[in-house]
Amino acid sequence: SKKLAIMLNEKDVRSEHLESLLNPCKPYINLIRIAVDPKNFERAIGLAKEIKLYGFEVAINVMYMSNWKEDSSFLNMLIGLDNIIDYFNMVDSFGGILPDNLKKIISLVKTKTNMPLGFHGHNNLEMALINTLTALDEGCAIVDGTVTGMGRGAGNLRTELLLLYLDSEKKSKINYTQLSNVVSAFEELKKQYGWGTSLPYMFSGAHSLPQKQVMEWVGMNRYPISGIINALNNQKEEVKDNVKLPVLKKGNVFKTAVIIGGGISAKEHKKAIKKLINNNDDVCLIHAGSRHVADYLKIESTQYYTLVGFESEKLLNRLGDYSKIIHKCIFPPFPRKMGTIIPKDIQNVSEEIEHIDFTDLQTESPLCLAIQVALDLGVNSLLFAGFDGYDNTINHRKFILAQENQKMIDDILKNNLLKIASITPTKYKNILTNSIYSLIE
Repeated sequence: SKKLAIMLNEKDVRSEHLESLLNPCKPYINLIRIAVDPKNFERAIGLAKEIKLYGFEVAINVMYMSNWKEDSSFLNMLIGLDNIIDYFNMVDSFGGILPDNLKKIISLVKTKTNMPLGFHGHNNLEMALINTLTALDEGCAIVDGTVTGMGRGAGNLRTELLLLYLDSEKKSKINYTQLSNVVSAFEELKKQYGWGTSLPYMFSGAHSLPQKQVMEWVGMNRYPISGIINALNNQKEEVKDNVKLPVLKKGNVFKTAVIIGGGISAKEHKKAIKKLINNNDDVCLIHAGSRHVADYLKIESTQYYTLVGFESEKLLNRLGDYSKIIHKCIFPPFPRKMGTIIPKDIQNVSEEIEHIDFTDLQTESPLCLAIQVALDLGVNSLLFAGFDGYDNTINHRKFILAQENQKMIDDILKNNLLKIASITPTKYKNILTNSIYSLIE
């Protein structure tokens, strides 16, 4: 197709914003696609009518196709819309549709409308190609693909795969040199952002489970594949397999907490940091993760290990023996989103925090947990070490992590919860930096 299109999400678009949104598009765009949740189909129809008044063609992309078998009554609203909506696109949001079901759905849709149909496949179960070919065989006029399957999570149909198939069937002619050049450029992006299916995406696709949480679990590399699969299975079965731990008692236990992050500066300045902690009885040490625990194992101060995902296994790798763990292991509040690994060998020194209340950020990161531990212990001063920050060449995962950390730092400052400073060099913004050496002289 030579049509240029943009996608709008129905839930994010308001009528009063249409003019300012659409007028700049007129010289370049002739098709507006509206992404629609089936339960909001009626509102999407009204939105489509308004967009038509601006002179655009309109396609409605209805999501969650693999769930339509549970309730397809919204399709009755298609009757009589052939002159209003230009294209009706079916979206396999979970990547879980199979060819036989796809045929049945297309057949059902054809009984409701004569408008051109389209199909948008996700690749969780690696069915995007066969489903797209099935959609074409069943008369769909539009099918979607992206170079190298570029897309959120498991990604989409690989455009180059479809083109190769069509070329082999003598249905299309392609220039392999040009195709190779385009694909090569996108392969570099794929290395950076890591889209494509994996076991967790396959599981979520097979059971039509939401993708957003899976993307977070996979993308942040906090959890083992086995933990993600177990958590997804628990969602499917609606069960919780979390261990209930004693809750960390709140109180004015320490005046100051030093939070150790994973940056190299926590190792480079460890002698000075250890001296600061050993010289002050009212200071505790909180590890946001397990990277530097071995460097601080023998200091005299009380320590806390904040553990999420499979950090407990990393802790064992750092120390070599669970018997060396004599300090408190702190886990997220019960019930945890993930089947967080809590080995029996450390349950006797493990506690959980009651809840996270200093930020609205929905995360189970070690830093988030460490800050909440400090607040629950009643400290009025918080010192960061090893939160070096990242430069401009970081990958997507580290970029998200940096944004997440910055948000938590800003939330502490915004709410005036306690005094904070970094005692090692940091690239995070808005945080005061005090040299560790000025504190121990």
